[in-house]
Amino acid sequence: GTLCPAPCEGSCVLGINDDPVTIKAIELAIIDHAAESGWVRPEPPSVRTGKKVAVVGSGPAGLAAAQQLNRAGHWVTVLERDDRIGGLLRYGIPAFKMEKRVLDRRLRQLEAEGVKFVVNAHVGVNVPVADLRQSFDAILLAGGACAPRDLPIPGRELEGIHFAMEYLPLQNKRCEGDDVPDERFITASGKRVVIIGGGDTGADCLGTVHRQGARAVHQLEILPRPPDQRDPDNPWPQWPNVYRVSSAHEEGGERLYAVSTKRFLGDERGHVRALEAFQVEMTHDNGRTAFKEIPGAEFSLPSDLVLLAMGFLGPERPGMLAELGVKLTERGNVWRDENWMTSVPGVFTAGDMQRGQSLIVWAIAEGRSAARGVDLYLMGRSDLPAPV
Repeated sequence: GTLCPAPCEGSCVLGINDDPVTIKAIELAIIDHAAESGWVRPEPPSVRTGKKVAVVGSGPAGLAAAQQLNRAGHWVTVLERDDRIGGLLRYGIPAFKMEKRVLDRRLRQLEAEGVKFVVNAHVGVNVPVADLRQSFDAILLAGGACAPRDLPIPGRELEGIHFAMEYLPLQNKRCEGDDVPDERFITASGKRVVIIGGGDTGADCLGTVHRQGARAVHQLEILPRPPDQRDPDNPWPQWPNVYRVSSAHEEGGERLYAVSTKRFLGDERGHVRALEAFQVEMTHDNGRTAFKEIPGAEFSLPSDLVLLAMGFLGPERPGMLAELGVKLTERGNVWRDENWMTSVPGVFTAGDMQRGQSLIVWAIAEGRSAARGVDLYLMGRSDLPAPV
């Protein structure tokens, strides 16, 4: 509820001719009040099945599946490659967007219910896949889509150009109280920053560079600026493609739309100092979207720090996925059947790893549905719900 963009509000009947019901705010107020009042309590299973399940990845899909499988009576171990549990909820989402006490509150509940957590456990690196196959009756892959989309243009090798997920975790670690050396820390303090990507991750970077004291910030988006209200070809109950302003945007920075970056320019030290870009026009040809450069619309932006927030291409393939030998889809995600099992018997998947980059609400729903598939595989029947 804290991070959901509330797609349900876009489908609210009231939204046909008025503002929709603030479903997100209402649901969030309910659960916060329930937690503060002690109504949300651990629910450990009354009977254990003796079956053991390994959940790889402690993001929303992994945690949702772990809770369901544990309540079904299985012994569940969640393995996380970072030093704290939470996945991108922990190190990808800035503290100003979600205070980590919200995550820690749920983790305490899971631990009290009997879920075991193991950190610094990078499956396929320092945890052999063969060991998991031998020690557990089933494995659920919920490692997310962590392979970032790069921008292979001239000057990409310059210093000062970083992926968003190289930048955001360092600030989150400092917020957790970790000692991150200055020489390893990426800061926007006093710098001219350009964020390439206009989505949620770009907004997370925007709010973070504001807090670090950036000198100036520009956020670039290749798509045209959305309209202030629904277009006729975007009717209710579709998700409204309209111009939105997050809290990070309210704090400052300039948003530039219909822009594509041509190259990065550096100084004699090999550090980025500017980027060259141009305005584009979005075209549609036989159902395919393309971006055409507008002649004479080139410009440059001075930049001391460039953050690439253009989304993710899918799961990381070397290591765990390669060792398991799971089948991949045409888009490079992990293939699964109708019961959420991969091409390898006893190995399941859920969340962004099989869906591609998407919303937290989808990850939670898929984690719960995959838990039913695992339970059905282990027990021959299942009473767990399957939301999707």
